Amino acid sequence: MPALVHSYLTGKRPLSQATGAVVSRPVTRPGPLRRSFSEDTLMDGPARTEPLRVRKWSSSQPADLAHIGRSREDPPGMGASTMPVSALLRSGSEPVLLKAPASLGTINNSLRGSDGQLQAKAPTKPPRTPSLELPDVPERPPTYCELVPRVPSVQGTSPSQSRQETEVPWWEAEEDEEEENRCFTRPQAEIAFCPPDAPSCLLGPQNRPLEPQVLRTLRDLFLEHHPGSTALHLLLVDCQATGLLGVTRDQRGNMGVSSGLELLTLPHGHRLRSELLERHETLTLAGALAVLGCSGPLEERAAAVRGLVELALALRPGAAGDLPGLAAVMGALLMPQVSRLEHTWRHLRRSHTEAALAFEQELKPLMRALDEGAGPCDPGEVALPHVAPVVRLLEGGEEVAGPLEESGERLLRTLHGARQMARLAPKFRKVAAQRLRGFRPNPELSEALTTGFLRRLLWGSRGAGAPHAERFEKFQRVLGVLSLRLEPDR
Repeated sequence: MPALVHSYLTGKRPLSQATGAVVSRPVTRPGPLRRSFSEDTLMDGPARTEPLRVRKWSSSQPADLAHIGRSREDPPGMGASTMPVSALLRSGSEPVLLKAPASLGTINNSLRGSDGQLQAKAPTKPPRTPSLELPDVPERPPTYCELVPRVPSVQGTSPSQSRQETEVPWWEAEEDEEEENRCFTRPQAEIAFCPPDAPSCLLGPQNRPLEPQVLRTLRDLFLEHHPGSTALHLLLVDCQATGLLGVTRDQRGNMGVSSGLELLTLPHGHRLRSELLERHETLTLAGALAVLGCSGPLEERAAAVRGLVELALALRPGAAGDLPGLAAVMGALLMPQVSRLEHTWRHLRRSHTEAALAFEQELKPLMRALDEGAGPCDPGEVALPHVAPVVRLLEGGEEVAGPLEESGERLLRTLHGARQMARLAPKFRKVAAQRLRGFRPNPELSEALTTGFLRRLLWGSRGAGAPHAERFEKFQRVLGVLSLRLEPDR
């Protein structure tokens, strides 16, 4: 028994999962511990047919626990207390270890014993006064425990602290049915969902483009997370940038609809469409930089390509279901500056055959079908649909090439997909919230995937404000130089 108590003391192990009480100052017993549980509290129901042992007396002093369960006629054993029997006759509130009902865990998960001690002195009156009022449970006897737990609600915790403990993340908050079923309201202003530039924990207030120290930090950060975790981080940021999750009531009132998937199909969604195009192209350039920035051995570049392929597999339908993120990653792998690296792709097929086959046989056909409006787009399989084709089309940047009949069919499929996307926006919202339920993102990784951070990383704090076309043209030339430096033309 001393060894057992010592293990609970040194390991800070809770006495029970229901209460979470821990021992901090145990009391050494002079005699053997015959019994430490009261049969009254060990009962699982209101009645018990056979008691554990007939008990003729009880004591409320912790030092007298050695006598519990022994009748007056029992001969004193070794180490027994020499306290007279008359001192043990009075009965009172006996400290017991409680086998709590299941509802005890719903009160607080951080219940602890009051400094790990039982009551040092017995109450002066026999009636038992509970130290903690527990909710009544149907079909169970009243619960009593003298382990004085620290419950925030009992100790007078402020309402603001209680709300903070029970507050759910914004992406898990359920929207009211009234908001979903409300009537159309005339839009008041253009809405965008990309958060404004805030103080960065990775970049300084004034940064230069492609700072080496920041690039090394990002590389280590992505290596710490497996592709599935990175895919959920990207899904969370994409849902916020698209206006699928985290839309406030004021934003709904201003844009006249309930989500960004509906707004981007409407005339007053020009600002949102521009930001989504900016995000798609910026993520694509950042993914290409992850490969072309590897100036080390060939294996390092092949490993970077394999990492992007694994991330694309984690983003595909049936997994995270983030199709905008999938389109950005595949756009990086299919860029001419990356696809021309023959030695890198040959090394990938030789050293990472499974990733190379998945890229050629699964990801490339899937991306081709999505761009043509024929890929999977059902809620459940997809959490966030592929918005790039309709955004380019409505902004006048989509060039439908090919024969007139085929280009017309592709145009109709894109417009039909946009209408379905807007109609099924509430279902996509529920699916995305379900995929992210219980997910707790890494703040640094989430920031590294935002559009504002990537813009400052690629072009610096001064160049981030330059015109869109000028910025992207310059960075395309930078990637071309890096590609030629890695594998010069023969």
